[in-house]
Amino acid sequence: MRTASALAIALIAAGAAAAQQPTAAPALPPDPAPLAVGATAPDFTLAGATRYGVLKDPIHLADFRGKTVVLAFFFKARTKG
Repeated sequence: MRTASALAIALIAAGAAAAQQPTAAPALPPDPAPLAVGATAPDFTLAGATRYGVLKDPIHLADFRGKTVVLAFFFKARTKG
């Protein structure tokens, strides 16, 4: 009887240890190669914002083709978000 209960405890402990093992993270796609200076940037869409708030319609980079575009990214500490 002692042997059976010791075996049951050992099996339960082994099962709990196996359940706590981290699973392998899914493989991420490789980073794309950096763009060369002067190369055309790929199109993307972002929510637009002004000092008055978020714009109703998203902004598409393709809408500014042929114009100079400056992107400004602000960290959270400098925003309401």
